[in-house]
Amino acid sequence: MPSLAEWMRGCDLARLEAQVLVETVQGWSRATQAAHPERELDASALERLNALAARLRSGEPLAYVLRQREFYGLEFEVTPDVLIPRPDTELLVDLALRHLDDLPEPRHPTVLDMGTGSGAIAIAIAHARPKARVWALDTSATALAVARANAARLLDPHREGGAVNFQQTDWWRGLQLPTAFACFDCVVSNPPYIAANDPHLSDLRHEPSLALTGQHPTADGLSDLRQIVAEAAPHLREDGRLLLEHGYDQAAAVRDLLIAHGFREVFSARDLAGIERVSGGFCPQQRAHTMPPKMA
Repeated sequence: MPSLAEWMRGCDLARLEAQVLVETVQGWSRATQAAHPERELDASALERLNALAARLRSGEPLAYVLRQREFYGLEFEVTPDVLIPRPDTELLVDLALRHLDDLPEPRHPTVLDMGTGSGAIAIAIAHARPKARVWALDTSATALAVARANAARLLDPHREGGAVNFQQTDWWRGLQLPTAFACFDCVVSNPPYIAANDPHLSDLRHEPSLALTGQHPTADGLSDLRQIVAEAAPHLREDGRLLLEHGYDQAAAVRDLLIAHGFREVFSARDLAGIERVSGGFCPQQRAHTMPPKMA
């Protein structure tokens, strides 16, 4: 049987990827691997390592190979039925939490995550703010199954805000809510926003096209963002905020959409790379009179 060092030299993977596979299969930390490269791999470990390495060499993302991805300090299960959570999206969670913290007390804030996928955004918010009542929507039944499993594993079943309420809907269509929760303090979404002809789509071929370009791909990638913005106001409280992730070159277009639909204090926020990644605004004032009273 080969030693760890021999397998690492011959696996044809980036060193970090190879180390992660070894840690997953053998339970050896990277420090242990560095200290004991002479350790032998047994037959079963070698077989599994070679199978996983072959998947990586074929272009399958590491997150799918391992079936997990860290997001906002939590380990999420991911499958090819859901988009892989990315660090850029943590900005959306940051902004949502900041808005919830600015709301008056006492209050159980209400949050809606549209297009939840693995549940990463909704669960991260629910985990960070136990009083929040959180709903999460997706059109994909298989994605919702992944999200429900993540919520069951990562959230305290006795959290004050209750369980995350998952629903299968096509954006706003079919949304079922109790009358008391008909409007939200914060609506967040990382919707499909990649243009139909984007050259980077080939690099994302292992991820679900529904989560990348949507059901009806368009040349500008804004189809789903338009639908969310156009129908959002009746679902927001008067001090409610809509927060949307978008592509690196779409901030101006999304701000124009929000302004056109009457949203107030429209802004864009930059991610760690300095790219305008999230845009949002407060509920249009002209809809304020239609909102139910705030919850105590």
